[in-house]
Amino acid sequence: MQPKRLVIVGGGTAGWMAANLFAARWASAGVHITLVESPDVPTVGVGEGSTPTLKRFFQAIGVQESDWMPAANATYKVNIRFKDWAPDAGAVDYSHPFISQPDTFTQRDFLINARTRRMGLDTHTTPADFLLNGVLAKHGKGPITPDNFPFRIEYGYHFDAGLLAQHLRRTAIDRGVNHLTAHIDTVGQSDDGAITRLHTRDGQSIDGDFFIDCSGFKAMLMRETLGVAHKSFNANLFNDAAVVAATEALHPLPPETLSTALSAGWAWRIPLTNRTGNGYVYSSDFISREQAEQEFRQHLGLSEQQECRHLRMQVGQLEKHWHKNCLALGLSQGFIEPLEATALHLVQICTELFMDLFEKAGFSSQHAQEYNQRVSDRFERVRDYIVAHYKLNNRNDSDYWRACRAMTDLSPSLQGILDCWYKAGDLETEIQRQGIENHFGAVSWNCLLAGYGVFPKLAPTQPGTGDLYQEKRIAQFLEGCALNFSDHAHNLQLLHKK
Repeated sequence: MQPKRLVIVGGGTAGWMAANLFAARWASAGVHITLVESPDVPTVGVGEGSTPTLKRFFQAIGVQESDWMPAANATYKVNIRFKDWAPDAGAVDYSHPFISQPDTFTQRDFLINARTRRMGLDTHTTPADFLLNGVLAKHGKGPITPDNFPFRIEYGYHFDAGLLAQHLRRTAIDRGVNHLTAHIDTVGQSDDGAITRLHTRDGQSIDGDFFIDCSGFKAMLMRETLGVAHKSFNANLFNDAAVVAATEALHPLPPETLSTALSAGWAWRIPLTNRTGNGYVYSSDFISREQAEQEFRQHLGLSEQQECRHLRMQVGQLEKHWHKNCLALGLSQGFIEPLEATALHLVQICTELFMDLFEKAGFSSQHAQEYNQRVSDRFERVRDYIVAHYKLNNRNDSDYWRACRAMTDLSPSLQGILDCWYKAGDLETEIQRQGIENHFGAVSWNCLLAGYGVFPKLAPTQPGTGDLYQEKRIAQFLEGCALNFSDHAHNLQLLHKK
């Protein structure tokens, strides 16, 4: 039978995203949704980025950008720029632009150029020069198109996660989600171990048919109550801590996230309208908390009076994401460090997959095993892409980067991709063979590998032809496309006029 009572434990962005998605699909079907949020959990508020999936989330719940972006001090994001990750490759930085519809005209040429470069041909392989969002980022332009532009542009966002959660909370409550502020003391279970109710510190009892754990790294329901084990990724993802600080807003506001490699990790820069979010993600095995803060302060030029906050991270995933009548989402289910801004992407696609399979089985747990396998595979493939950033670095300034390069714990999937690349194989065919094109596709892998300059020496003799970037005049094509776009600041001003 269809459950009438869904209970979400924990607010934050993950909890309120799930509440809104559930309400959009099931509220009219008589499903009662309750979210229980502890008053004792502080908001980190360091600035966060997203992938283009978040745009689809707001479309699914019927919320306009002009409604939520000003409320969350949000900006547009078309690109991630990586600085000083591979200094010996001859490039100070490289970019991973979001792939948009106009790129269908140029991305094949990028893939061909990257492959022929692996064969020794002197071709142009800078990723951002082949993809429209890379050109927009270079010129400081936003992604909003005029009405007569016939192609779809993909983009993500930068935002204050705490303010976004507040906006999602208001939206969900307006749409019938019951919001309770309470501290959960104990969890009631039936004889078979299923969760039946929550007991709060102030004496309330909250009954439910299905429970969603969004309680953060604590994973109150899945780990503490149901005993689901956590699988660590620390064998090849070493970072387990961060130090964060806010600085003044940038002028002009860049439409991209910046990731800068430091001695024992990397620092993010996320531009919001009112301030800049900064953080240094590092490994405590290679640098102390005090040393990391000092390096972070030097990187940003912070005074000793500037407040810095420290965070701990649990990088990995649960062995089961759906167990009995409980689902874990967000930090409760797992976390892969924020290098490619995949956290909310995973929340969204995991919630959507759960809703599809839950409905398909008549609101039963019949497809829990399928769900767990698919979500676990998703986490592992994202993990592979992040691991490759570290494995392929060519820095020699610290033990940390040398240890990253020396790591041997690579999945068969990642080994297959790297083997194909080094042997000048067709990476697109290899990704299709593995069935992983719905994770990170061939263009994304080429952005990473070509951006790092993972190429052999050039052949001693060159034919003088075969560089499709030059022969097909791709620079002129994309620069012409970019003329249809206005600067990023103008895009943001339009939000306040709607």
